[in-house]
Amino acid sequence: MASPKQYPEEIWGIEDPRITYVPELGKYAVAYTSFARGGPGVSLALTKDFRSFERFGVIMPPEDKDAALLPRRINGYWTLIHRPVTTTGAHMWISYSPDLQHWGSHKVILEARRGGWWDANKIGLCSPPIETPKGWLTIYHGVRNTASGSIYRLGLALFDLQHPEICLRRGDSWMFGPEAPYERIGDVRDVVFPCGQTIGEDGDTINLYYGAADSSIALATGSIRSFLVWLEANSPAGD
Repeated sequence: MASPKQYPEEIWGIEDPRITYVPELGKYAVAYTSFARGGPGVSLALTKDFRSFERFGVIMPPEDKDAALLPRRINGYWTLIHRPVTTTGAHMWISYSPDLQHWGSHKVILEARRGGWWDANKIGLCSPPIETPKGWLTIYHGVRNTASGSIYRLGLALFDLQHPEICLRRGDSWMFGPEAPYERIGDVRDVVFPCGQTIGEDGDTINLYYGAADSSIALATGSIRSFLVWLEANSPAGD
């Protein structure tokens, strides 16, 4: 077990790992939130076997969360999607790196909407984006604040394969939200929050693992093709 002296950025714990297999490296990239006195930041580690890890430490300083590495280089650079909190709000950003350690070319790729939208004020990446012929299919969470508390629901967006800072489509409505009792009642009410998925051998079936009301882990299954059809029907192109 790592000691606080070895990894001071983790002294208050770690959470929400997003795991991406990177064929070029033959390793899994684990982007996770590390907590310390300065707040939550994004840390990165590589592993082949989930027994030993090569830690890169904090790659995005506080306050930053909800990060995942894309599985291949884009135009020669590694690509990270993450969610810093800035004076402009809690939006999804993208950053690029030549070596997984030094990051730059930071850009906002999806903004939290304003007003009465389901994804107003705060959004963030859920599980790692899925590469499809039409683009990077991305499941993200949106938070709506109400008089009785916050509601965490899931929506879809599609980003360009070679220029993932370009959003091709964004769903106007949410596609998955807390409905079952175990999703609505728990330590934190009305939350569905996935960090990972597996894709079936057919290349279409998606098994989405998600936290329910911060009290249990649940599984939902769906179809990538159906997600893309839904997104096309529920979003204007170029949004």
